[in-house]
Amino acid sequence: MNKDHYYTYLFDILPVAVAIVVDGKLVKLNPAAVQLLEVSDEQLLLGKSVDEFVHPIDQPRSQGRLKKQGSNWANANSKFRIRTSKGNFRMLLVISNAIEFEGRDAVMISGMDMTEHSEMEEQLRLSEFNFRRLFENMQDVYYRTDVNGIIQKVSPAVTKILGYTPEEIEGKPAAELYPQMGDREAFRKEIMLHGMVSDFPGQMVTKDGRIIDISVNSQALYDDEGNYAGAEGICRDVTQRKLLEREMQRLATTDSLTGIANRRAFLEHAEHIFKSCQRYQTQMTLMMLDLDFFKGINDKYGHQSGDLALINFAEAVKLELRESDLFGRLGGEEFCVLLQQANQPEALLVAERIRAHVQSLLLNSAAGEPFSLTVSIGIAIYRTEDDRLGRLLERADKALYQAKSNGRNRVTWET
Repeated sequence: MNKDHYYTYLFDILPVAVAIVVDGKLVKLNPAAVQLLEVSDEQLLLGKSVDEFVHPIDQPRSQGRLKKQGSNWANANSKFRIRTSKGNFRMLLVISNAIEFEGRDAVMISGMDMTEHSEMEEQLRLSEFNFRRLFENMQDVYYRTDVNGIIQKVSPAVTKILGYTPEEIEGKPAAELYPQMGDREAFRKEIMLHGMVSDFPGQMVTKDGRIIDISVNSQALYDDEGNYAGAEGICRDVTQRKLLEREMQRLATTDSLTGIANRRAFLEHAEHIFKSCQRYQTQMTLMMLDLDFFKGINDKYGHQSGDLALINFAEAVKLELRESDLFGRLGGEEFCVLLQQANQPEALLVAERIRAHVQSLLLNSAAGEPFSLTVSIGIAIYRTEDDRLGRLLERADKALYQAKSNGRNRVTWET
């Protein structure tokens, strides 16, 4: 095979598209170029201007590659979009070289189809753009720490939540943000044990010293050898949610008028204490309290004065109780007190103090009329044979009935 035949052979078998251009027109194409341009025969392309196949936006650049510049022909590579005979666009990486073809100055253009690669690049660029936009605008804080708990990366949301800029906080130990070191240690143990945490509760200190509630979702990072290498995840400020939850809990368990436990909350708590007494055989005393002649107060002075009486009564009772004692409103003017670890003499003493305190109250109605209060109290103490809280409540209620039957404004022990 002589030299010319050898080059012709190489020209034909090259997998990349190759075309020879003279005066801006196609004079020779290899089979790969014919296939790329989606035609059946090279003859259909010969003599056509290169511009017919170049995307209009790319034509100024392609023309520049084909023009003679001084004594040298264009010799460079670039990316161009070409349009096939069927109207499809392909992205080519083009290399142009000045050559001599059949005694004339020409340019040999080699083009590698980069369409799929370019589409992947565009998808990657778009993906990176979307991730960056999400990263910079997300309301929660993304973070990443190393094996020693040093913060390596945080998202801009950290400024809104903690008051720090990313630059101020990156490179510092995450532990410095926790008001209680135990919270950080608990998180670290949990994620190292399970490899992830979900809605992990905790607190952090903001730049201005406030303590906020947080919820963390995180997963462990590992090195090539499977060793723990840090963690990354999302930290959310749940302070307002926690405040709302606490307020909802307060509303669900508190009597709206007096601020003490409502019937449901009192009985639930009393049930727990009762079961503890059963298990450990400890002491527990129950008092039923009823404001005397309360209906008469409402009828004579109005419901506003009745509410005033209930509020002041509750405040008086609270002043005579220990922090460990339970006090609740069962309904209307009926209240209940549970004394833990109190025997009969101690319970009687507390009940008498309550009775005397209530009797000493002097209130004024909405119209300025003075009126006073008295209370009847029935007491029952836990017995080992009590199999349910209801029995204790029934005995205390019977004792209350006796106190009211015997003239009111008195304390009566169960018989």
